[in-house]
Amino acid sequence: MKALYKFQASIFIAFMFLAANMTAQVGKPFIHDPSTIVECDGKYYTFGTGGGGLISEDGWTWNGGAVRPGRGAAPDALKIGDRYLVVYGATGGGLGGGHNGKILTMWNKTLDPKSPDFEYSEPILVAQSDGIEDNDAIDPGLLLDPTDGRLWCSYGTYFGFIRLIELDPHTGQRVEGNEAVDIAIDCEATTLMYRDGWYYLLGTHGTCCDGANSTYNIVVGRSRKVTGPYLDNMGRDMLKGGGKLVLAARDRLIGPGHFGRFIVEDGVEKMSCHYEADLDQSGHSVLGILPLLWKEGWPVAGEIFKEGTYKIESERRGYSLELAVDFVRMPRSGPRFSFDRDDEPIISLPMQNLDDVAGTWPKGNIGVRIGDYMMRPHQRWTITAVPGAGGYLGGPYYKITIEGTDRALAATAEAELTTVPEFSGADEQLWRIDQLSDGTYRIMPKLVPDSNEHYALVSSGDSTPTLAKFDLNSDNSKWNFRNH
Repeated sequence: MKALYKFQASIFIAFMFLAANMTAQVGKPFIHDPSTIVECDGKYYTFGTGGGGLISEDGWTWNGGAVRPGRGAAPDALKIGDRYLVVYGATGGGLGGGHNGKILTMWNKTLDPKSPDFEYSEPILVAQSDGIEDNDAIDPGLLLDPTDGRLWCSYGTYFGFIRLIELDPHTGQRVEGNEAVDIAIDCEATTLMYRDGWYYLLGTHGTCCDGANSTYNIVVGRSRKVTGPYLDNMGRDMLKGGGKLVLAARDRLIGPGHFGRFIVEDGVEKMSCHYEADLDQSGHSVLGILPLLWKEGWPVAGEIFKEGTYKIESERRGYSLELAVDFVRMPRSGPRFSFDRDDEPIISLPMQNLDDVAGTWPKGNIGVRIGDYMMRPHQRWTITAVPGAGGYLGGPYYKITIEGTDRALAATAEAELTTVPEFSGADEQLWRIDQLSDGTYRIMPKLVPDSNEHYALVSSGDSTPTLAKFDLNSDNSKWNFRNH
């Protein structure tokens, strides 16, 4: 964070952009330098530069309302026990104080500003810079080490080193006698995470605060020790400018920075950031949430699922979800075998289309099964976001219909699958699609009628789809979407 991004009061409502191939959040997701997303009493919160922040009921529609005193820049937030620790940078980084920066921490019992328990503690100074030394005390990021319970804070910008200090997880104060460790250069807005024996240092590289001309991108290095050295995939030390790319500009979203990790559950992870400019939202800085994937031990930004028409393919064997209808043969045309010689010209044959087969389908509910993919109409599914249906962390709810029809996939009270002749918008016809950390997908109904269970689409046999508990370790629970 090098300069405070000033928002205009006349921000256009982002909900109108709930359309094809959306990649940013909806509502009014306008923020700069967002903290890691934190859940509190069923709502999601993130804080930004300037003292405010965003709140979401479902993780998809975001609006202002989060409160953080102290103004300043680039906060981070973390739940420790039954309290919330917030850290932020005061002055520094072009906010009027040059590089005279301060890192401060404060606690709250809740993040809900309407709660009677909402009250921040007095801020505690944990680090500072004088504008002359080779560090700028701004842009803090927190890690509570799951291996030993120690609390760490990284901070700094392009003005010198990124530094690491240890904090007391009970008080938020700096551990007495702790000396800062230099861990990186040529980046800012750093944070740390731990996974499978590795510590990962995420940093934001490039320039910020220049709208669509910002070159922000997110890079990473890893180490077996929290204090480093942090090396990238080519063995380059982040103290010498190394860093493997995690996320750069994509679609119409420019300048991603300020990485945050949110573990939904085992195998379902999300990463947050801000984009310096969303070209579909007047070029404003907006909150972004993407699936977080892991490939060969490295974090990779995934994709929000994009609307389209797909083959829904089971990871179990590669067979595809289809209507349970009679197979309609295509007419034979031309030679059947290579040794059938005749003088007919070579022509392009038409694919079977919906009009060829729809009249043979039952009129009421039709079940589904899994079968060999033949690019036939009963195997082609159109997936579309449903405006006004809400969503979940990082995504909207979708309807799944047979291409060219309104026949919709639905969950039944028996935790089975069917298709209904017309989509009504009922909860059992709404679907959540999460990209998993290995790149495959989980498909879940918003609701199973008369049940409180959270079931996923599962291939219980090569030809038998059903709804059951999601199992990350089973290919039965995983799906892919192909556009052929």
